[in-house]
Amino acid sequence: MTADTASEASSTPTDPVHIDGQDELDEFVADNDVVLTDFYADWCGPCKMLEPVVDSLATETDAAVAKVDVDANQPLAGAYGVRGVPTLVLFADGEQVEEVVGVQGEDQLRSLIERYTE
Repeated sequence: MTADTASEASSTPTDPVHIDGQDELDEFVADNDVVLTDFYADWCGPCKMLEPVVDSLATETDAAVAKVDVDANQPLAGAYGVRGVPTLVLFADGEQVEEVVGVQGEDQLRSLIERYTE
């Protein structure tokens, strides 16, 4: 039973994790091999359309999913050059490797993640 507990502690979260600030994002990226970061706003219609897709990717892929509210985290959004929402930034092994702006299909995002998780 101890081995199971240890492996669960290092497993990828299956729900999106809300991030508040650069330090939290840096730590989350460091703790996970592949991280899909969803920069969103509560008032953004396309962000709401993308939310179920992002939730599904968190559950069904090996990527950890971070959610960053751009209104609450303007300096963080600015640091990644986010000019429109939704913007998805993919990190692999601690480095930013992809950026996608706008609503994307689940299959397209899944294949993007799989390039870095396989």
